[in-house]
Amino acid sequence: MTTNKHPHPRRLARIAVFQGLYALAISGEEPEKVIRDLWERYSFEKPGRDYVHQLLQAVWDHRFWLEQVIRDHLQNWDYERVALLDRLILQMAIAEIFFIEDVPPKVSIAEAIEIAKEYSTEESSGFVNGILDAIYKETQRKGFRPPSD
Repeated sequence: MTTNKHPHPRRLARIAVFQGLYALAISGEEPEKVIRDLWERYSFEKPGRDYVHQLLQAVWDHRFWLEQVIRDHLQNWDYERVALLDRLILQMAIAEIFFIEDVPPKVSIAEAIEIAKEYSTEESSGFVNGILDAIYKETQRKGFRPPSD
């Protein structure tokens, strides 16, 4: 298997957001502080910086709704038992699906699976795929949408 030494800028942005979400989860810092830390760690061009800020803010602003969506799609599984990394990957992908208009949902799902493969357990990619696929199918059947602000 060959690894891509230069991932797509959006993949790098998603990885940065994932790391930022982890920092938020364990540190209790404010999102703007975490974003500033990400700027120090990564050298994004303006579009990448904007994307990181937009996606991280979408997850943060809608975190309770995102958590509920995940809870609603867990079958015979307790939300608290889902690994933190998997919860963050799911929240990020669901936020991207519902709040980032220029990314097709299937791209969000594929990216989440790849991030799960790289950063979580061996079983995580299948778990993430199953939850996101169920959510995506529900959006197609019922026109499932997030609450309006």
